[in-house]
Amino acid sequence: MKKIIGSTLIGACLLFEACGNPTTDAMGNDTATASMAMDTMSTKTYEVSLVNNKKDPTCGMPVTAGISDTAHYEKYVLGFCSKECKDEFLKNPKAAIAAAELK
Repeated sequence: MKKIIGSTLIGACLLFEACGNPTTDAMGNDTATASMAMDTMSTKTYEVSLVNNKKDPTCGMPVTAGISDTAHYEKYVLGFCSKECKDEFLKNPKAAIAAAELK
């Protein structure tokens, strides 16, 4: 019983010690913070109920598949699957607005 408790305490101490040390790459950069920042940026999405379109006006993807960027055009809020699609739309919005299937 003493061996089990002792082993558990040693394992817990090692775990807490490892968690307290930042992970660094070869350049000395804190990779734990960098990966957390990337995860936060990549998971930003918008609710379908916040936009006035059913499809991405640039590529035609349904907004129910995911909205990663939005733009205001005239009286509408439009959802886009990516920043690239939004940027392409903004080059000539009048030509692409029909493809948005506005609600």
